[in-house]
Amino acid sequence: MEWKKCYLDVILVPLGFSLCMGYHVWLWHKVRTHPFSTVIGTNSRGRRFWVSAIMKDNEKKNILAVQTLRNTIMGSTLMATTSILLCCGLAAVISSTYSIKKPLNDAVYGAHGEFMVALKYVTLLVIFLFSFVCHSLSIRFTNQVNFLINCPPDTSSGVVSPEYVGELLERGFALNTVGNRLFYMAMPLMLWIFGPVLVFLCSATLVPVLYNLDFVFAAAEKRKSGAEVGGGNEHDCGSV
Repeated sequence: MEWKKCYLDVILVPLGFSLCMGYHVWLWHKVRTHPFSTVIGTNSRGRRFWVSAIMKDNEKKNILAVQTLRNTIMGSTLMATTSILLCCGLAAVISSTYSIKKPLNDAVYGAHGEFMVALKYVTLLVIFLFSFVCHSLSIRFTNQVNFLINCPPDTSSGVVSPEYVGELLERGFALNTVGNRLFYMAMPLMLWIFGPVLVFLCSATLVPVLYNLDFVFAAAEKRKSGAEVGGGNEHDCGSV
């Protein structure tokens, strides 16, 4: 493959992938260090309180718990089904000789040889397959929580505690988040079929969109205003 045909793929596709990966590494760092500045950390804290409240007053809230977890399972099931259907479609395209595997040379910038076309479809297949695995494991953990959250209090050994059930629920939601993020990152790679320029443009657009959805700006503004008020009070006290 000549360099003049693949240089756009070699430069733009890894650059777009690096944008998404770098953002998610930074997001993971923020969740670990400043969890309440992110939606993921704030929701995690709220889910732990929810599990504790449900298990404390289970006789009145057991139906609410089952319905809430059922809705979560339905969402994960939808994403898992979508991922595996896309995997089946991509596998059928890869194993066939249909003309869709041969994009129009005039409509695609970058490399469009047989090896590059196969690489595009195999990469998409792997991403959707991992997304399916993550959503399937998420359903597994949520089903376990569905049983354990309605258990009577374990006063003898204390193994089935709100902390344990909350940890299982967090594992399920963590896998669900990973599966969704893999699904999102597959969107730029799907555009790779039409050329590497769209991959970079989609990645550059996806990162700011996810940033606005992943962070709690109201909490940051509240902390900033609180710090300003505290600094003003200290200044007044010093002047007195």
